Amino acid sequence: MPYDTTPAASATDEARRQLEICNACRYCEGYCDVFPALTRLTEMEPGAISHLASLCHNCRGCYYACQYSPPHEFALNLPAALAEVRQQDWEDYAWPQPVARLFHRSGLALAAALVAGFAALFAAIAALRPESGEGFYATLSHNAMVAIFAPAFVLPLVAVAISLRAWWRAIGGGRVALADITRAARAAGRGRNLDGGQGQGCNFERGDRFSNARRHAHLATLWGFLMCFAATSVATLMHYGLNWPAPYGFWTPPKLLGVPGGILLCLGTGALMALKLRADPALGAARVWGGEMGFVALLFFVSASGLALYAATGTAAVPALLAIHLGAVLAFFLLIPYSKMVHGFYRFAALMADRRAP
Repeated sequence: MPYDTTPAASATDEARRQLEICNACRYCEGYCDVFPALTRLTEMEPGAISHLASLCHNCRGCYYACQYSPPHEFALNLPAALAEVRQQDWEDYAWPQPVARLFHRSGLALAAALVAGFAALFAAIAALRPESGEGFYATLSHNAMVAIFAPAFVLPLVAVAISLRAWWRAIGGGRVALADITRAARAAGRGRNLDGGQGQGCNFERGDRFSNARRHAHLATLWGFLMCFAATSVATLMHYGLNWPAPYGFWTPPKLLGVPGGILLCLGTGALMALKLRADPALGAARVWGGEMGFVALLFFVSASGLALYAATGTAAVPALLAIHLGAVLAFFLLIPYSKMVHGFYRFAALMADRRAP
């Protein structure tokens, strides 16, 4: 049967070729969740390949251990092959799809989104400046913030849900139980697929030498983001449930979660950018390197500008810093379905599918 020559099909076909060789060799069986899942396959269908691609965390250990990597004639580069499938899936299943293709075609879309976010917020500040208010609400009213960020938060999540639902059906995800979700959360929370299978780390930025730096950076980013999200959620509950509006002191839940979370997020994303600059782009989806770096830089800027805003509390710099920070947050939210942020949803779904009870 001749192969399809469309980009999506060619990425899948190349991954299939390499996975079939890997399945015959099985030298890397203990490296990560990809290889045990590969041995359980009875047929190398596109949906199964997509599932394996999202299980892969691009640690690159298998590449340096492989006896069939270049200059061998088989020329196996499984990390890059699976990265291309992942990237193609994120583009093909994104909703609306043209926006995803536009973003991945040019990293400039990220900058454009930031500019648009800043412009929209400055316009809102000028039009909706409150007559009174404390803290940030003296610059931008609470109602204005809700009007801007409620749809900017909900609509991207709806877009992610639509794309993830289609992908889940394509991989034959089926139903999951609470135990499957718990096992997936445990694996994600510990960075299980970034420890090289033996706890010695991965080979992302140091070639054939092992390092846990990327795992630590990912975990700092993950937990920092979750703490910042929890801070916002708690503040919302305090505002509406306890009639306790902002501003909040340092020894309150929003600040106790948000400040350490922002520091962790800043450190994690900063480390990820440094590691990515040292890593070999040929072992990933090289065509979208700029977009991936731009996304990590945006997440770093969100956390750094938030910390700067907190440090400037009570000074004349607050209005400008608030507009910049909220503009970055707005751009981040709107880009969730089309940037690498979506990989978190796909990989967690892949982990759930992998850990379903038989």
